Amino acid sequence: MIAALYVQTNGCYFGLRDVDPWDEKRDARTYAGPHPVVAHPPCERWGRYATGGPSARVRRIKGDDNGCFRAALAAVRRFGGVLEHPEASAAWLAHDLIEPPRHGGWVVADWQGGWTCCIEQGAYGHRARKATWLYANGVDLPSLDWGRAKGDFIRLDEGFDSVEERRRAIKTGVCQRLSKRQRAATPEPFRDLLISIARTAIPDKARKAA
Repeated sequence: MIAALYVQTNGCYFGLRDVDPWDEKRDARTYAGPHPVVAHPPCERWGRYATGGPSARVRRIKGDDNGCFRAALAAVRRFGGVLEHPEASAAWLAHDLIEPPRHGGWVVADWQGGWTCCIEQGAYGHRARKATWLYANGVDLPSLDWGRAKGDFIRLDEGFDSVEERRRAIKTGVCQRLSKRQRAATPEPFRDLLISIARTAIPDKARKAA
């Protein structure tokens, strides 16, 4: 069994055999095991627009996600699994994680057995390039589709898009956007990849005894 934490209600993690989805109603911060996890903690408070976009009427506090990222990180460390967040997420620095290189493989993330890397979800079915950081602990680390995904992708504009993407939009006048739900949605090939990583986790009791 895999616990999928912080996922969309009736999204791609629902209806899968041996996957227990935790949406907002279930409050994944309360997850107490025992299964390995795939975690998608909310990212709104960790990006360039963490305090609100250019036209925001209400200002937010950077990092104020009600403890979601902290709880997700703790669950991955305790039960094994993988966590994903957008590239350049301020959560890495706030939680003393080493930022991965833009291109390349897995690198050490902390001194608690964690590893991190950067990949693009565009290589796994997303309509945007969507560079993403992964944090994994207690699992086998697979070789992934490293580097720049091949294809023509829709630009994201949610505080995590790259400098290159912003410059391209200014130069070309491209203004096509995905809906908020489309931006947040996890493509099925990417979902399957994360689940496959989590399935290699060592059971909690065995990890403690190791």
